[in-house]
Amino acid sequence: MLFNSIEFLIFLPLVFILYWFVFNKDIKVQNLWLLVASYIFYGWWDYRFLSLIAFSSLVDFLIGLQLNRRNKPLQRKALLFASIAVNIGFLGFFKYYNFFAESFADAFTLLGRPMDPDRLSIVLPVGISFYTFQTMSYTIDVYRKKLAPSTDPVSFFAYVSFFPQLVAGPIERATHLLPQFFKMREFELGKANDGMRQILWGLFKKIVIADNCAIYVNDIFSNYGDYSGSTLFLGAVLFALQIYGDFSGYSDIAIGSARLFGFELRKNFAFPYFSRDIAEFWRRWHISLSTWFRDYVYIPLGGSQENKIKTIRNIFIIFIVSGFWHGANWTFIFWGALHAAFYLPLLLTRNNRKYTSDTVASGRLLPSAKEVFQMGTTFMLTSLAWIFFRADSISMALDYLSIIFSASLLELPVKDFWTMNTGNHLIYLFFLIIGFVLVEWLQREKNHGLEFDVSRVPKVVRWSAYYAVIIFCFLMNGVQQEFIYFQF
Repeated sequence: MLFNSIEFLIFLPLVFILYWFVFNKDIKVQNLWLLVASYIFYGWWDYRFLSLIAFSSLVDFLIGLQLNRRNKPLQRKALLFASIAVNIGFLGFFKYYNFFAESFADAFTLLGRPMDPDRLSIVLPVGISFYTFQTMSYTIDVYRKKLAPSTDPVSFFAYVSFFPQLVAGPIERATHLLPQFFKMREFELGKANDGMRQILWGLFKKIVIADNCAIYVNDIFSNYGDYSGSTLFLGAVLFALQIYGDFSGYSDIAIGSARLFGFELRKNFAFPYFSRDIAEFWRRWHISLSTWFRDYVYIPLGGSQENKIKTIRNIFIIFIVSGFWHGANWTFIFWGALHAAFYLPLLLTRNNRKYTSDTVASGRLLPSAKEVFQMGTTFMLTSLAWIFFRADSISMALDYLSIIFSASLLELPVKDFWTMNTGNHLIYLFFLIIGFVLVEWLQREKNHGLEFDVSRVPKVVRWSAYYAVIIFCFLMNGVQQEFIYFQF
């Protein structure tokens, strides 16, 4: 079920009404209703994979209970290994089997022993990369004794399958989300209103920005050999905007939807394209994933506390694994390694923690010339790296880049875009992108683009903004696109 679909428009109010007006007397009944609703939400895509998420939940629930009963280190490690093996095993089979089979075959072919690997027609379960990491974090935290194991299967299963963030995050930690299922929740109008505003802003990002950028991105990347370097450069920029609008838009809708039910999810994006270096970008982009890898992979490897060589090794491991998490293709691995290379100079000069708390131009309307240069450089680096993320192969990405850095980069892209036969659509999109960036800039110290202080912003201004967003969503609602991160 897509957030930007008629089905969800019916589903969300129905779940909301029953949750607050029928099942509001008993928290256990509310949790059971959330579990049922979440399984309906997930099963709407393919009911057959409900057994997979149920089994994964059951394994970690039972292992959590056993970890609490075992004191011998070897037994506890065996239980932890079993949890990781089951979750990574499912993920590895459904997501990476064909990749490894083909990669081994290619390796043997290079050695002069051609192989014809058996490919399997495997359907990738939606959200498997997200909920497996969520359940693993629970088991790891119970193993580390940072969290008492849950003894309530309904609440635990609801935590794993909570529909707002089930299929594309944010990846929640059990230490943050699970306790909220055991607290009596009361409806708060202020939080619900803000949740609705965040949902609306997320829909704008998805429908108006991401889906309309996708029209040009798909054309340019599919026919990149026919276009000039300047057009390909703009294609990379448009994809940077598409993936941000798509993924952060999903996170906004997820966080806003959860707030309607009295839950607080962690912030997943913090205006990352206003970052002043790559290190700050990764503190602001897909925060739930980057912090997951930091806490469960990077720090256990030694983090930055080891010698310089091991620290560099750890950085490359964390970025490469993060890239591989995104998809079973060498392009994602290269994308991760490229970001590690971008990060390395900051690490070696001890500038990787320069921007850890403040926001660019904090307290000021306009950035300084230095900040403009920093943001522009960081955006260009991330946009060029996105080419590998979007390309079908590394060779395609390199060909794409070779055209960008050719003499045709100096050609005007007007002729290329004219051949796409979209009429005035590109002009409308251009001005909407400008407006979108301005709103994001003005709201960069807030949680989302429509977060207002109702005591300071006049009602007419707020409601004008809401209606404008709704109108643009209807006017620019073209071909419905799946959320990009559904494939991960």
